[in-house]
Amino acid sequence: MSMPKLDLDALPQSNATGYPPPFDGAVGGRLWRRLAPALGLKEMGASHVVLKPGAWSSQRHWHKGEDELLIMLSGEAVLVEDGTRTVLRAGDICGWAEGAENGHHLINESAADCSFVAISAGPDLGGFYPDIDMVWDEHGRYLHKDGTPYPAK
Repeated sequence: MSMPKLDLDALPQSNATGYPPPFDGAVGGRLWRRLAPALGLKEMGASHVVLKPGAWSSQRHWHKGEDELLIMLSGEAVLVEDGTRTVLRAGDICGWAEGAENGHHLINESAADCSFVAISAGPDLGGFYPDIDMVWDEHGRYLHKDGTPYPAK
């Protein structure tokens, strides 16, 4: 059985985000392509992500139900976790088990683009953003920490 080779350049690239203002600004320089649907994968998510200089991968977060795996492909970014900052370069691999309450995200503090593949597996049961007044629920809705919904985009 041969494995299909994905033509990355043929996939649409987007910088869309569901984050409400003002939390959407930090990810404006994040460009992503969804890999899993293009390959017919149904039990995991996978995205190819490019961060422009100054861009964030996301708001710092952790997941209730999903495992996450990140593989740096090119360039350099700073992994920000609870109380730590770690420089990641091409070939570096990181992972977070579902439910691990260690908020994390990448920031491209360099002068050049960086890229990585992010893979997730498990049910999306929502999660938390420890630095801001926001959570998301199992329906993908963004809420204030008191449960009040943010206005839909």
